Amino acid sequence: MAQPVATQATPAAPAVPARQRQQGGFGQTVTGIIRMAVMWYFAMKFFSPKKPADPSQLMSNLFQKGEPLDMWLYLSDQQIFNDFGNDGALLWHETNIPYAVWGQGSSRSLSLQYTPSEALKHNGSLYAHVFFAHSGYPPDPNDSEYQPRYAFSRTHPVVVYYPKSKSGKRRSLLNSKQSEEDILDLEVKDDIQPDSKDEGGVEWISYWKPNITINLVDDFNRYSYNAIPPNVAGYLNIDLTTKNYYPTIYFNEFWLLREKLIPLNDTVKELPLHLEVGPISSTKWQFFLQIEQSFQIHRSYGSMVEGEADQLKRVFLEGNPYLLVVTMVVSVLHSLFDFLAFKNDIQFWNKNKSMEGLSAKSVVVSFISQLIVFLYLFDNDTSWMILASSGIGCCIEFWKIGKAMHIEIDRSGRIPMLRFRDRESYSKNKTKEYDDIAMKYLSYVLFFLAACFSIYSLMYEQHKSWYSWILSSLTSCVYMFGFIMMCPQLFINYKMKSVAHLPWRQMTYKFLNTIIDDLFAFVIKMPTLHRLSVFRDDVIFLIYLYQRWIYPVDKARVNEFGFGGEEDKSLVNGSANEADSNATDENIKKTN
Repeated sequence: MAQPVATQATPAAPAVPARQRQQGGFGQTVTGIIRMAVMWYFAMKFFSPKKPADPSQLMSNLFQKGEPLDMWLYLSDQQIFNDFGNDGALLWHETNIPYAVWGQGSSRSLSLQYTPSEALKHNGSLYAHVFFAHSGYPPDPNDSEYQPRYAFSRTHPVVVYYPKSKSGKRRSLLNSKQSEEDILDLEVKDDIQPDSKDEGGVEWISYWKPNITINLVDDFNRYSYNAIPPNVAGYLNIDLTTKNYYPTIYFNEFWLLREKLIPLNDTVKELPLHLEVGPISSTKWQFFLQIEQSFQIHRSYGSMVEGEADQLKRVFLEGNPYLLVVTMVVSVLHSLFDFLAFKNDIQFWNKNKSMEGLSAKSVVVSFISQLIVFLYLFDNDTSWMILASSGIGCCIEFWKIGKAMHIEIDRSGRIPMLRFRDRESYSKNKTKEYDDIAMKYLSYVLFFLAACFSIYSLMYEQHKSWYSWILSSLTSCVYMFGFIMMCPQLFINYKMKSVAHLPWRQMTYKFLNTIIDDLFAFVIKMPTLHRLSVFRDDVIFLIYLYQRWIYPVDKARVNEFGFGGEEDKSLVNGSANEADSNATDENIKKTN
């Protein structure tokens, strides 16, 4: 490729011969052709329609639809099972199960009580080994009638391990003796539960799965031997002799919630176990795999914490189907209204030129509340996406303080300090006086309720530290009594007999979101107190609507953009008079 020539101001470069110019043009043409050929090759490589695979390289199912199968289910502490002669390990046996046939005979179930061994109670493992074979053939490879072509199996753990909840590290801060006793009790419980593992300071607890659902996938697709779909490849059991695959065994735990798991310790005598075997369609099976993979991706990115997937599944398990459809539609509207409320809130404060009729102290209190919630979420190891959202909310609330007040940096001392000064449009009218009166009496109520709740939390609840107690108490007060801070604006509206200064477009979107939150309060599982607190904002917004109805719109009042109706009218009249005078002058000139 020809190198670029650097141009200089002086002296002038000598002329290039015509032959050399032709050689350069020919070289560039060849280079362009080579580039186009390379681009065409990669385009055909990746984007051209794939050729049909050679039938000799396609895999198919070794079994036919409706073929009778026998099933054996063994429980063993070994991951590889060979003890077929042990009748104590055989837990369940079924015969003549039609493969991939939907009917009463294709689904079987069994419920029993399992007695755990001492090894299982003390950090032991347990595996479920399920074997299928064509009716009349044994699953034991050592049996003389065994045929590898007609038998297949899969192994799945019955015990799962989860990290120990940090709630066990909480203690009573008020009574030191009681705290020591609680710590000793927790240590004793940990000794009773030797199934906890300590790896790198993280304690793990073993849990029993009370439900084992075995699904035979109704899959007769023909897969290319060298191009198996990634989500299916991990489940296909391929016969290396015939290059075909056995029926896929899927242990379905999609609807097994974590709250249904049973922790294992010495106090457990019997464990419930429900066994079920049946068919599942290939589409439904791959749908479950895709959802679980999506959950894992969200957990790895920090956008989903443990337990959120179970909450979503619980909504589908316990909710009314029609209500779920309505909830999904309303969720989209909630996101839309959230975005519009955020947009109009930023637009209102960005263009606002007057604080007349607006409560500046409510803006400051809103920032403090948002900061408390952010610190509380940070102290409780919340996912980074929720922390980022809360942190951005804190920054926006602080930016709104800069729009409502003057922020100055005082460098007179050793440490620079921020000083807040009221704007003239706020301090030189009745707005500041009404805001001070409302905040004075409402703060008494808020401080009294906060103090009572903090004392109750200190006496009857457990916390990780004094810092955690302060944050949890303040956060609870923000959640339960934060609506009190919306009342100063109601008082200002009442005294000024006007609501023209409010950002009604943003408040309308927030009110619609509040109605949607009321619907979620009935759908999502939550404490009763929190469910009742959802309706607190409804009362405030209804009062706002009542004030908008009873107070007439004062067009002479300056709006959020710094203009008033009378000013606009005078400007219109002034411009009309000026236009009339200009037209008169032109007529006079034409006459002369």
